[in-house]
Amino acid sequence: MDTIFPLLTPTELGLAALVAILAGFVKGVVGFAMPLVFISGLTIFMPPELALAGLIAPTLATNAFQALRQGVQAAVKSTVEFKVFLAVGGVALLASAQLVREIPVQTMMAIIGVPVTFFAVLQLSGYQIKLARRNPIIECIAGAVAGILGGMSGIWGPPTVAYLTALNTPKHDQMRVQGVIYGLGAIALLVAHVGSGVLRLETIGFSLAMVPTALIGVRMGMAVMNRIDQAVFRRATLFVLCVAGLNLIRRAWFG
Repeated sequence: MDTIFPLLTPTELGLAALVAILAGFVKGVVGFAMPLVFISGLTIFMPPELALAGLIAPTLATNAFQALRQGVQAAVKSTVEFKVFLAVGGVALLASAQLVREIPVQTMMAIIGVPVTFFAVLQLSGYQIKLARRNPIIECIAGAVAGILGGMSGIWGPPTVAYLTALNTPKHDQMRVQGVIYGLGAIALLVAHVGSGVLRLETIGFSLAMVPTALIGVRMGMAVMNRIDQAVFRRATLFVLCVAGLNLIRRAWFG
């Protein structure tokens, strides 16, 4: 045990598995927020850097499952459709990951958390912010914001979901698109944090151990998602987005 998980006790590993199931369930229902739940739950009893390492492998595995659920062809179509977002976000993620130990993450979380919460609250209150069509400039901005936050904290869902929700993306399409975006982002995150030293020999075992429980949670969540209609899905997405934004503000304020 000490050889495979040198930085964790058996109790901490068990608690982490429970967090992984919960994080996977939330992701299965609304398509995002797994890193948010992971980081929020794990940092209660372990250092943030170890929590960030722990979410990398399950994030990659669950997003691959989500992206390919409707087949490879559909996933490729989504990749082409959102190529600008993916390209800009990938570059921003790789660049910002190298600064994870240099720039206070709290600053970035505050910058993202406030507008995300404002957007979600407005939408939930009935005021609709919609984009009639895709705008390359807005897509570049959304991709850059998501990539920067993702590289520094492993959490890139809120700005991504805010953008997809503003486009009024249909439920199953949004789930697939999120899987593609987050899956490719997870690959970039893996590469970036091998380089940054966050994912290394002492932490890789922990990250891989979280994959099975996260997948169990995702399958449970998707079973719920399949039973709800578009309107309920949208409100559930906005509610989780609001919670995500408030949590970012909390972390920015209290550290």
